[in-house]
Amino acid sequence: MESLLLATIFISFFSTYLVMPFWIKKASQIGLLWEDMHKKGHPKNVAGSGGIIVLWGFSAGVLIYIALNILIFKGNYNLLTQIFALLTVLFLSSLIGFMDDLFGWRKGGLSNRSRLILILFASIPLIVINAGNSIVNLPFLGIINLGILYPLLVIPIGIVGATTTYNFLAGYNGLESGQGIIILSALAFVTYLTGNEWLTIISLCMVAALIGFHLFNRYPAKVFPGDVLTYLIGAMIASVAILGNIERIAILFFIPYIIETILKLRGRLKKYSFGKLNSDGSLDQPFEKIYGLEHLSIKILKKIKPSKKVYEKDVVYLIHLFQILVIGLVLILSF
Repeated sequence: MESLLLATIFISFFSTYLVMPFWIKKASQIGLLWEDMHKKGHPKNVAGSGGIIVLWGFSAGVLIYIALNILIFKGNYNLLTQIFALLTVLFLSSLIGFMDDLFGWRKGGLSNRSRLILILFASIPLIVINAGNSIVNLPFLGIINLGILYPLLVIPIGIVGATTTYNFLAGYNGLESGQGIIILSALAFVTYLTGNEWLTIISLCMVAALIGFHLFNRYPAKVFPGDVLTYLIGAMIASVAILGNIERIAILFFIPYIIETILKLRGRLKKYSFGKLNSDGSLDQPFEKIYGLEHLSIKILKKIKPSKKVYEKDVVYLIHLFQILVIGLVLILSF
């Protein structure tokens, strides 16, 4: 039974990996091409909004998981409500991200107010089923029973917070998808340890879909994720934390994004994460001050690399390393 259910993870991977080339080709045909900001001349030749195929691959795996679990193994029907609520949140969040992509980041995309209102709307499916547990263990506050405030306050704040802030740490080949793989793999491990095996499989379906996408998104990228993917991953992280009652651990895993948000607010959300591109393809700090972990990574790497040359891949690897160290420390302290 477990082996057959785990096969749904491979379905998510292959559903994404095999369909992605068709999306890249179609995006080129219709002109859905975006600039690669860290390449010489900023060539506008990379397919955009590839995250929509990740949503497709993930959904394929999850729906087959539901079919196997309910129709063949006569599993817990009560889980259906939670799984379909999760899927609805992810579809709504991805739709909002796709709208943002279509409006274009150079033109400002959706307004901040519109974005917040729409993502609040996307959190409703988890609110109406009263997902999660009102007794939560929060960093610095300890165990608190929030009662009715949990579905009415914590769930929407969690979905909005994770969805919007995940979008801040972005703009480099393979960064968003790589971060999603790392964080959701760790959350899958935590849900397994806490006895939420169904959430483990659901999380791993997303990880598998992201791996299928990352093979095309890593440097040099053939496809960009778009806000459709960053909103999807952010909503997924928040939903797993809520449904698995592991909010405290998820918040601690999110420390790099909390730091990124603080740095972005320092620049009033107007300073982009891109580095300053040199003629040889290396990167420099775009501003005197630090307005993101990407800028901080460039500064650190220029000090520690013998060549003093920092490239896009270097920045991505250092941020991934920082995320892994944060997760490792949190797991050691928590378990």
